[in-house]
Amino acid sequence: MAKAAVDTHSDLPFSVYSSVKEQRLANVPVIRPLLIFILGGTKLLGKEREKCPAGSFVFLSNSPDVDMRNIPSSRNDGYFAVLLEFDYADFSQFRHKPKSTKRYFLGEINKPLSIALAQFIEFSTQVPKGALKFRKQELLNLIYLSGHEEVCGIAEPPSLSHQVYEIINQNIADDWGVERLCTLLCMSESTLRRKLKAEKTSVQDIKNRTKLGFGLHLVQSTIEPIGLIAERCGYQSQSRFTDQFKMLFGMTPSDLRKTRKMD
Repeated sequence: MAKAAVDTHSDLPFSVYSSVKEQRLANVPVIRPLLIFILGGTKLLGKEREKCPAGSFVFLSNSPDVDMRNIPSSRNDGYFAVLLEFDYADFSQFRHKPKSTKRYFLGEINKPLSIALAQFIEFSTQVPKGALKFRKQELLNLIYLSGHEEVCGIAEPPSLSHQVYEIINQNIADDWGVERLCTLLCMSESTLRRKLKAEKTSVQDIKNRTKLGFGLHLVQSTIEPIGLIAERCGYQSQSRFTDQFKMLFGMTPSDLRKTRKMD
């Protein structure tokens, strides 16, 4: 159902990632809380290689950069996952939001959650995105009722880093200079740099991760040429995009794209 939806509709509130060969990705940025349903194959997470088999989900906090491996179950079945991002406001139904020390947690896709996911996918092809707010909250509530109380605190409150990301993400290909960002944030350059340094990041680092994270998504979810993806991410040179992509994720866009195709 999910594959059919993305094949026939654009701008859906979820993504589908699939591969027929193993993918090894380092430093994958997670800017918003991210729920991944593994429907085929296996995902390994982190340095400890925690196993997420088909029929399970993993919920990632919006704070880490995560190493992951996507492993097909066979040449026929491959790896298949549905990804759904959340906003901090989606967690408003949970009045008690304890600060979580977990970067992610795992769970089983039980029958109620499976039905809710199928309904969400079906509804997303028929109604505007804004109408899906309560469907997204339903998924969160079902995870909570399945015994995963940690879902209440998996979403980190939006930091200054997240604010900068959201601004850049509105038009990734734009030239986002520090002065322009400061104007939008009503903040001096020195204050912006100081606060981002306290969050162990910088304007340039956020720009790079935003652009490359979007590039990673396009390589994984579309068949657009790499040169066009580089352009959409704000790179004038495909080779520069490729070098930066490999430096962050550990493989080139072309090599990653090949994992989605049979020999």
